[in-house]
Amino acid sequence: MSDIGSEDVHERIRQSFARQGAMETLGAELTRISQGVVEIELPFDVKLTQQHGILHAGVISAALDSACSYAAYTVVAADASLLTIEFKVNLLSPGRGDRFLFRGEITKPGSTIIVADGRGYAVGDGPAKLIASMTSTLMVVRGREGITG
Repeated sequence: MSDIGSEDVHERIRQSFARQGAMETLGAELTRISQGVVEIELPFDVKLTQQHGILHAGVISAALDSACSYAAYTVVAADASLLTIEFKVNLLSPGRGDRFLFRGEITKPGSTIIVADGRGYAVGDGPAKLIASMTSTLMVVRGREGITG
């Protein structure tokens, strides 16, 4: 497992996140990195909604996928990369809020396959509301051309 106290782990995750054009397009920011847990937040933007004015399921899925993937980066060696090989999303409540928080947490670390769970929350005037959950399976990749950190 990685030593999350190491600034190298934090920096590797920050640099990788900065290369994600999808997260940049969504206006997402990396707000927490700790051992086995990563959080990503994004503000409400009408450009990210579906026809009923709520956060689009594809946006929710993309943010949860990234949160789960980066949580997995906290438990792999620096020479490893990750690819999502499967996920399931449950949309639990409409995505209405001023901001959204997506948290990925490691359920089962591994040397080849990692399982992570994610939760998405709408944040507004009251308490945060759970809007989605994800279970994600990730494959640890080493030595594959074009796939690094």
